[in-house]
Amino acid sequence: MSINYKVVINILGMLLILNGAFMLLCVPISLIYGEEHLTFIASGLLVISTGFILRILTRYSELYDVRKKEGYLVVTGGWLVMSFFGSLPYMISGAIPGLTDAFFETLSGFSTTGASILNDIESVDKGILFWRSMTQWIGGMGIIVLTIAILPFLGIGGIQLFIAESPGISPDKLKPRIKETAKRLWLIYVGLTVTEIFLLWLGGMSFYDAANHGMTTMATGGFSTKNASIAYFDSPFIQYVIILFMMLAGTNFSLTYFGLHWNFKKIVNNEEFRFYVGFIMSLTILVIILVSGISHGPFEESFRNSMFQVVSIVTTTGYVTYDYTSWSYLLTILFFMMLFAGASAGSTAGGIKIIRHIILLKNSILELKRIIHPSAVLPVRFNGRAVSTNITSNILAFMIIYIAVFGVGTIIMSSLGNDFETALGSTATCLGNVGPGIGSVGPANNFAHLSMSSKWFLSFLMIVGRLELFTVLVLFSPYYWRKF
Repeated sequence: MSINYKVVINILGMLLILNGAFMLLCVPISLIYGEEHLTFIASGLLVISTGFILRILTRYSELYDVRKKEGYLVVTGGWLVMSFFGSLPYMISGAIPGLTDAFFETLSGFSTTGASILNDIESVDKGILFWRSMTQWIGGMGIIVLTIAILPFLGIGGIQLFIAESPGISPDKLKPRIKETAKRLWLIYVGLTVTEIFLLWLGGMSFYDAANHGMTTMATGGFSTKNASIAYFDSPFIQYVIILFMMLAGTNFSLTYFGLHWNFKKIVNNEEFRFYVGFIMSLTILVIILVSGISHGPFEESFRNSMFQVVSIVTTTGYVTYDYTSWSYLLTILFFMMLFAGASAGSTAGGIKIIRHIILLKNSILELKRIIHPSAVLPVRFNGRAVSTNITSNILAFMIIYIAVFGVGTIIMSSLGNDFETALGSTATCLGNVGPGIGSVGPANNFAHLSMSSKWFLSFLMIVGRLELFTVLVLFSPYYWRKF
């Protein structure tokens, strides 16, 4: 069974049309601040035109026949195509003239990694920074999920794309039809974004800054309009608001849906949510204890800085209010380990995800019991239900491949001339879509100084991490390309 390339190209054309439309939304921002707006008009029209051409050339394709093979190719190809064309505003405006840096910044946005090459963010035009934030907001919930929400207009069935976009443990379907699920996810996403923007504006941010940070917080992306990130605003209210919304963004959106419908029992009874909150609070307490031996400032400030950094890293948002690598070497190691945590499945966060850690831990404990009682039937249980062996095997495979990719990635980054600490930090943070790492890519630095080859390789890791390994790596399998 061969791949239907026409349907792949047709859907990629639709993604480009959406991408161009989002670019045109940046035109009013440039006009308001008296900046060059032709950049977005030219970029948007070029991208939209390309999308229309691709759709016209494949208009007779069988669009209803979207199988898993096409789904994986559309999602991976979609992220690459969106990132290449999304680089146009940076290059045309001259904000980031080189393709390597422009692509890195754009893919970092769409993958919600937040790793930046901009040395002076505040000198960049506001329209460009708004586009930069918007790439994260689009990538947060997933441009593919957005397309699924409007697939009835296209006449395409969307379940294969949704599976490819969410290759981990499938999120609960809020409604029987997948397009209804996608619509509700986006309504929640938009609603939370608007609410946070209002609260940040109420807390003293300009509306422009509030809009940018609202988008990048809910996307767990971490792009800021300020060089000092959130530390620039020096406001406890703003920081606590962002902490709250980072945690919400890192929570399974299905649970948020249930919470909005006053079904709190489902939230309280959810093992992943309880572990997620407990994990963050435990880490915060541990960091406070370790920081208290170094810093002698007010307790509230230590608590806020500790919790902000913990929540930011665990949810893979990547905002900073303090350089955690300056606290102590022990805390640097602790935050490095957090790069492998990830938040909840079904959230906008990257990383391994809490649910995988829980099931892997439970399975490991049960293996000890099985050694003692080899005849006993001891299934792994999650939320009171037995987890199938297929899911357990998938998680074990995921963890092994994740660690293998991290190990090989570290070796490759070291071979490209980076010191070992930077190789560790850059590989872990890009694979986990976090943003800041350790070494020369820590919270106080960025990725501008890395070599061109290092940036291209880290770009590969970002897309592999964003699509949770299998969606991208399966394309490197000869079996995928066979006709059968």
